[in-house]
Amino acid sequence: MRNKVDKVVLKEYKITKNIRLMEYLLLTFKNKSRNNIKSLLKNRLVLVNGAPVSQFDFELIEGDIIQIAPSRVKETKQKASKLDIIYEDDEFIVINKPSGLLSIASDKEKTITAYRLIQDYVSQNDKHKRIYIVHRIDKETSGVLMFVKNEKLKHLFQDGDNWNSLIKKREYYAVVEGKMEKKDSRIVSYLLESSSNMVYVASSKEGKKAITNYHVEKENDKYSLLNIDIETGRKNQIRVQFASIHHPVVGDDKYLAYQDPFARLGLHAYKLEFIHPINHKTYTFVAKIPKEFLDIFKDNYQEKKKRAIFLKRERRINSIDRKGR
Repeated sequence: MRNKVDKVVLKEYKITKNIRLMEYLLLTFKNKSRNNIKSLLKNRLVLVNGAPVSQFDFELIEGDIIQIAPSRVKETKQKASKLDIIYEDDEFIVINKPSGLLSIASDKEKTITAYRLIQDYVSQNDKHKRIYIVHRIDKETSGVLMFVKNEKLKHLFQDGDNWNSLIKKREYYAVVEGKMEKKDSRIVSYLLESSSNMVYVASSKEGKKAITNYHVEKENDKYSLLNIDIETGRKNQIRVQFASIHHPVVGDDKYLAYQDPFARLGLHAYKLEFIHPINHKTYTFVAKIPKEFLDIFKDNYQEKKKRAIFLKRERRINSIDRKGR
């Protein structure tokens, strides 16, 4: 069951300087006593970036978003054992994010996010421990998502153009509609975002340059499996560019895909490689390709799919018959 918090539009308070949580709350909510503030924290009504925080001395940093929930935010049901953690040490935690899970809170979803799940996970051993997000991948996209565990690293990755200079590889697997005319190619276009949050190809004078390289790994009459390396990281870049050349990513309703063989977006961020900003070592994190991305290219895939649909239908009919008796 979804949290009641998700059904309410909560007012947001953006942090403009580093400050402890209790101090900030007392300064912001001057009509509330210290005991009132403590009660808010104790009852898990204070959210930091969508995750409930109860520690009065929790360190807030510039850019954090504070919200006050109308009712207690429950513990997440998804436990650490269910998170697909690719790598963890004192500085990083990297997960294979499932399709359908937001990286961080949005206007529509405040609590069930990758950030929230990982924050809950690291807080199990140390309530004062926090994580910092340094990049995002689309909700519908699965794959490598990295968080850092200290503020210094966050700034070293995010300040200025540091991210683009430190990141060496961002590679994806995508299943797109149809056969590609070119088996190895480079797409260069300029992207712009509309007021309705749709990204589209624009002129070079208006948009931001987006560069995507691809190689066809597998293909059949209906689909192509692409190995993609992006040189830029624009919003919805891969999805928009392949839709613009009439080969949309399967399952992409937003950008007019006709086929949806997986009941999810056919896009997976499988590799992230970067240079550590302090020790200058190269780190490479990989999330294996989803099984269904490969199965669709097997000769007997359509027969198996039809058989699975038939069996599901038969089970449903049998269930209705039993209830009718």
